[in-house]
Amino acid sequence: MSATRILPWYYAATVVFLLLDYLGGVNVRVAFLESLPAARLAYYAICFTCLALMIWRPAWTTLIGTFESLVTLIALIFSMALRVLIPTDAIFEENAAFVTYQEIVNFMISGSVAYVAWTRGLQALRGQ
Repeated sequence: MSATRILPWYYAATVVFLLLDYLGGVNVRVAFLESLPAARLAYYAICFTCLALMIWRPAWTTLIGTFESLVTLIALIFSMALRVLIPTDAIFEENAAFVTYQEIVNFMISGSVAYVAWTRGLQALRGQ
């Protein structure tokens, strides 16, 4: 199955993730933005914008998916790195918030999809 068929469905699934997040209290898509509600809502809006652009201009699907996946990978890696690699005062004061199960699941789901979209997008853009 090609990226032009899979990616719109992935972005359409944002509706399910949004409902799970706000109605079910299960945040697995953007757990890395849990402490930033405005940024979390903006991320969902960006996903819906990506979907709208893919529907409007199907030829842009690979480019949109590739760019958004790169942004997602960078955000996921930086947010996880900040949580686990950089010591803060909270760690030494026993106030440290441990990495949650939702954040790990989010990292695995979004990271995997973003990585596949990124690598396939690069291949498609190179004409392979």
